[in-house]
Amino acid sequence: MSRKITIEPVTRVEGHGKVTIKFDENHRVIQTRLHIVEFRGFEKFVQGRPYWEAPVLVQRLCGICPVSHHLCAAKAMDVIVGTPSDQIPRTADKMRRLMHYGQVFQSHVLHFFHLASPDLLFGVDSDPIKRNIIGVIQDFPELAKKAVLMRKFGQEVIRITAGKKIHGTGAIPGGINKSLTYKERDQLIQEDSEFNADLMVQWAEEGLALFKGYHKKNKDFVDKFAAFPSNYMSLVRKDGALDLYHGVLRAVDHAGNKIFDQVDYQDYTNYLSEEIRSWTYMKFPFIKSVGSGNGWYRVGPLARLNTCDFIPTPIAQKEFEEYKAYTYGKPNGMSMHMHWARLIEVVHSAECIRELLKDPEIYQGELTRIGDRQVEGIGVIEAPRGTLFHHYRVNSDDLITMCNLIVSTTSNNEGMNRAVGWVADHHISGRKEIPEGLLNQVEVAIRAYDPCLSCATHAIGQMPLEVSLYDSHNQLLDRVVKNTNI
Repeated sequence: MSRKITIEPVTRVEGHGKVTIKFDENHRVIQTRLHIVEFRGFEKFVQGRPYWEAPVLVQRLCGICPVSHHLCAAKAMDVIVGTPSDQIPRTADKMRRLMHYGQVFQSHVLHFFHLASPDLLFGVDSDPIKRNIIGVIQDFPELAKKAVLMRKFGQEVIRITAGKKIHGTGAIPGGINKSLTYKERDQLIQEDSEFNADLMVQWAEEGLALFKGYHKKNKDFVDKFAAFPSNYMSLVRKDGALDLYHGVLRAVDHAGNKIFDQVDYQDYTNYLSEEIRSWTYMKFPFIKSVGSGNGWYRVGPLARLNTCDFIPTPIAQKEFEEYKAYTYGKPNGMSMHMHWARLIEVVHSAECIRELLKDPEIYQGELTRIGDRQVEGIGVIEAPRGTLFHHYRVNSDDLITMCNLIVSTTSNNEGMNRAVGWVADHHISGRKEIPEGLLNQVEVAIRAYDPCLSCATHAIGQMPLEVSLYDSHNQLLDRVVKNTNI
């Protein structure tokens, strides 16, 4: 008799999801799926709101990455008010960058130390009572303290730039609503502070060394676990440098060949498309020129270090060179190496924050600039989890008439499903009994992507409600589908 295992909820991720694994009579895996079971219709109910509300409204999508949505929507509205993001005042640009790197820093720290590190420090099949942040605090108190203070530092950077740690108002169409004060700066650079920019760079390097030490002792697991080739996409600076705030789109295949490059993201619809599947609320984007079958791609830290040519800060660049040498310069398809890439970005973010806090232009200068009004605007940013798209149309009454969001986790949808399938095929298939530790490995594969499932669940058009009736032998007796307009 066939059977099905359900993992619900997927733990230590943001949002709600479940995994189903189906087996045949011989206990072989025949199907795996990651289901996103919550629906949030931001793309629909943002319609009818004044365009200037968008940067504040859309960040309510998430309490973990609100800054990413805040800035991405602001970049789209820059276009609407006639001042694309590369034309806003330099003070505004640097304030936004400081806010963004504070967000990347705190989000990456939260994910690695609070959510992912228990699997590494205690083992993926260790006792779940111990395998959590409380266990880390008990057994590694100094590490836990540094992790808390690092996240606090990032949150303080957000507070002084956005006005609040969560759901701030700093970015507005055409620029920013405040510059930084020297008093605000001093609390983040003074040597006698419990945290300061120099200390954050040091601790970021220590966090990276922690993972590299773990990798050295566990190469077989880290290199092989849920590893597979794919396409990769991100923003890069026009000279090919890593740039998490602004740039052009670049996509490469598993061998490093460029699929497209130097693409103005205002033209993203010429290069990307999306499809839906009946068993999840999350869409599946793909690269048009490759097709829906093979055109899926991954975004995020792994993808960014696969697409960029160099990192424009010295310590992170040195680490990047070591990272790239490990795969002889070729794209890295090892899912667990996302943590390695993520921690290099933590170092880079700390370096950028330290540099920006010392930049005199961030304390005075023009804050906003308005040009000729447009009816359509697209904003793209590298959120912690990957490339984030905000696309809006606005009518003559200044009301939003269309909104399309491609969230980072959405772009990683196929990758996460394949990671789940990899674990099921390599570690679960053929077993009659499946211990908790093996089921946790499924979650470990998903957690490597640091998914934000709440952000990623959007739809427009018709969303089917499906009810299926099975008998005791798992044979389908009846199925009813009701299409609901969204």
